[in-house]
Formats: sequence, C-alpha cells, structure tokens
Amino acid sequence: QVQLVESGGGLVQPGGSLRLSCAASGSIFSIYPISWYRQAPGKQRELVAIITNGGSTNYADSVKGRFTISRDNAKNTVYLQMNSLAPEDTAVYYCKVPFAAWGQGTQVTVSS
Repeated sequence: QVQLVESGGGLVQPGGSLRLSCAASGSIFSIYPISWYRQAPGKQRELVAIITNGGSTNYADSVKGRFTISRDNAKNTVYLQMNSLAPEDTAVYYCKVPFAAWGQGTQVTVSS
C-alpha cells in the first residue's frame, strides 16, 4: 500500500553535494524502516543507509561521515543528503520499504 518515488538525482562534480528525496504515499508510512540502496552498472545493488520508524540510522562504511538519511513522517518523505561526493558514488539510487516494489530510482553521476 506504500508507493515510493525517488527524485533529486543529477550530475555533480567531485566534492559536491546532492540531496535525494523519496516521496511516499500510503496510510502506514510511519511504521516502516526505510532504506536507500544504490546500483552501478554491472554491480550488485548495495544498501547505503537505513532509518527505522524510531529514527535510528545505520550506514554503509563507504558513506559514513558523508551521507545522512532522515525522514519527515508528516510529509511522508525520506531524504538522503550526500556530501563530499566521489566518482565511486555514481549509481542509480533507490529507496525501499518492506513489501514495496522497486521503483525507477534516480540517477546520480559524479564527474568532472
């Protein structure tokens, strides 16, 4: 019953910042943990960050100190603030809630 739509991707230079948004619809959004994943061509989809319904967060080692996940239940929106971006961060980024299908994602390209 939850639908997620990612946005905010684009082209950014190394060292730059970008904020991704995940807009959700549904009546039970606030009870679920929500995650950000990313997938580069030819690579496995990997978990980037997760936030619980209580606001606890966890991050992949590769993004700790650079990325911040947050949620605004009143707006049914999850964010991923990405700082100090590097070419290795280039990927399609997806948000995910349990039992929901994968969406289209949003492309992030880090290049000079």
